[in-house]
Amino acid sequence: ADARPWTSHEVTTAREIPADLIVLGGGVVGVEMAQAYSELGASVTIVEALDRLVADEEGFVGKGLDAAFRERGIDIRLGVTAEAVHRDGAIVKVELSDGQAVEAEEILVAVGRRPLTGDLGLETVGLKPGETIEVDDTLRVPGLPWLFAIGDVNGRSLLTHMAKYQARVAARVIAGREARATRDDHGAPRVIFTDPQVAAVGLTLQAAQDHGINARAYDVATSDTAGASFHGRNTPGTSRLVVDEDRSVIIGATFTGTEVADWLQAATIALVGEIPLARLQEAVPAFPTRSEVWLRLLERWSAQTPSA
Repeated sequence: ADARPWTSHEVTTAREIPADLIVLGGGVVGVEMAQAYSELGASVTIVEALDRLVADEEGFVGKGLDAAFRERGIDIRLGVTAEAVHRDGAIVKVELSDGQAVEAEEILVAVGRRPLTGDLGLETVGLKPGETIEVDDTLRVPGLPWLFAIGDVNGRSLLTHMAKYQARVAARVIAGREARATRDDHGAPRVIFTDPQVAAVGLTLQAAQDHGINARAYDVATSDTAGASFHGRNTPGTSRLVVDEDRSVIIGATFTGTEVADWLQAATIALVGEIPLARLQEAVPAFPTRSEVWLRLLERWSAQTPSA
């Protein structure tokens, strides 16, 4: 507390850009704010305990951001933790687990979130204040069928669009219509607003394999289409489909590159609809648009799948 750290609130409402900023955490908030403040003129250092940035995503995501950030002059410290943090006047100093130290005018702590449920009166209905509110797939609190919890407080998916999704599900349940939340998990559609941009939905290859799925990844360069030339020829970026080989359906997709966020809905529809890849081959993308990345991905799948 003496270090007066910033949270996601302070870092997005600051009226002045500090000369230096330390970012504790290389997750989504950490990388987005690190790049934003670097672009605005701050000298930025990221301290991440794991061995890569945004470790929950595909490995190439973290590598791509790492390369782009270092090229922009962002100092990235991977595999180290903050052992001590203290402020001396206008400067905050962080002592690291590798024996080194970094200093800056401000420090952003972006290593996770806590539910703001401490003052909602949860104790009056037998729930513990300050904790995540457990709900079932109808968004009801078990044992309290009249009580619903949607959004970040239930911990199912800390994304604005998934909170909206939960609200729609809860509204249908309250109205007496059958509904269940089945898509608000760690595989929900998500975008990291950096450059390169990251858009993903569903499972990563590692997560799919951890679930015991016979999964395989199919990769192409994001810039490997005629339409991509309008956004920068040979710009870095990878597009990946993760396929359930036993069912020949997409169970995950990740796109990195220039302005790829709007690609995500097509992948989400293909995934939620469990559309067979052989059927997806009939959905012909127009030339010369960047949608032809789907043609390239399906060509890669077909070339490596003898029965396709």
